[in-house]
Amino acid sequence: MSEDLWLRGCERLATELPEQQFNTWIRPLPAADVSDRGDVAVASVRVPNRFKLDWIRTQYAPRIESVLAELAGKPVRLELTLAPREMLPRPATPAGNHHQPVSAAQALSMPTSAAPQAPALHLNGSPAKNQNRLNPGLTFDTLVPGRANQMARTAALHVAGAPGAMYNPLFIYGGVGLGKTHLIHAVGNALLADRADARILYLHAEQFITDVVKNYQRKTFDELKAKYHSLDLLLIDDVQFFAGKERTQEEFFNAFEALLAKRAHIIMTSDTYPKGLVDIDERLTSRFDAGLTVAIEPPELEMRVAILMKKAEAEGTPMPEDVAFFVAKNVRANVRELEGALRKVLAYARFSHKDINIQLARDALKDLLSIQNRQISVENIQKTVADFYKIKVADMYSKKRPASIARPRQIAMYLAKELTQKSLPEIGELFGGRDHTTVLHAVRKISGERTKNTELNQQLHVLEQTLKG
Repeated sequence: MSEDLWLRGCERLATELPEQQFNTWIRPLPAADVSDRGDVAVASVRVPNRFKLDWIRTQYAPRIESVLAELAGKPVRLELTLAPREMLPRPATPAGNHHQPVSAAQALSMPTSAAPQAPALHLNGSPAKNQNRLNPGLTFDTLVPGRANQMARTAALHVAGAPGAMYNPLFIYGGVGLGKTHLIHAVGNALLADRADARILYLHAEQFITDVVKNYQRKTFDELKAKYHSLDLLLIDDVQFFAGKERTQEEFFNAFEALLAKRAHIIMTSDTYPKGLVDIDERLTSRFDAGLTVAIEPPELEMRVAILMKKAEAEGTPMPEDVAFFVAKNVRANVRELEGALRKVLAYARFSHKDINIQLARDALKDLLSIQNRQISVENIQKTVADFYKIKVADMYSKKRPASIARPRQIAMYLAKELTQKSLPEIGELFGGRDHTTVLHAVRKISGERTKNTELNQQLHVLEQTLKG
């Protein structure tokens, strides 16, 4: 009876969910163990790994409970637990058969179809597990989630749970120190935890360039192909370094095509979005853009506070929330700078044998604060933005309202609020005596558009990096 309820529920879900979603997340689940507990039934499902468990819980659990309750005629609670590794279903059907049509009920009662696992890849004669170049400390658990990385993190979790299925390639871009490298290592570590024999390789673009040069000199391109074309997951950082290197781009294009053809997954990072890359062949950039392109933004205040407190705790020295807020308000650029500021504060507290408070943080970061206060002024922002958009600095505080002037003016107001300690009325005064509500409107407008407009987001990244020196 319990299995019958679960299978009927899955048949219903198969008709309601997009086919790709159902086949990726619901179909591979084992049949639930449904138990009657008076007024409520409990459907217990064992999930193969933490990432799939979290994704199903957040994305599908309410819908699954609703369908099962409707069929059972009483409330049903879904209980998701991690399956012990020895209980995980092993692939049982050949790779060529996974397109054979099956009903949802059949699908849920049979092992998940998957390609047979090939032997672990050997790179330079060493076992793949020693050569994947993954940092085991960079996982989803150690990544602080927030609005700034929400979309990229969600896509990365999806890839970790079902590599080769969707978002292939996944292209993650953003400024330095925002967590792009952490995120792609997290995908690699997640897949490795799920499939110990997965062939994974992380490398920086410069390492790929070096490989190409070596093999070009030795005329050993078959070795290069054997190394890259047989991977399950390729993680490559900073693809903007391929600029101007034609032979490297040719070999990467070949590897790219070979991996996609065998449904292996590719994740890349860059400091700019695909169309913004210069001196890279258009056939490559168009492929970069063919999967999913997502940005990681500079972290917002609440996320910066969370990062500081989590990293301080990991160092064994908890940081009071008011001190974390003080540091986060003054260090805005990226996670790397936050970590640097945290190290200074913790070291200062240890050497001076004092408790961590705002005054101690102020003393520890006095050089950083004085440089910041000296470098970024509203006047400097106005000049930088005016130069960038090719308008006069005087237009920043004039009463002119054409879009070609009003838009850069709003961007300058937004940056003034983000990068200085000035209040809204003070910023308004420096923009020709404008009311603080005008500044607030500009800040909210640009902030909102930034999350949706890729081109604006990239322009703001450039302006921020320029202003921060």
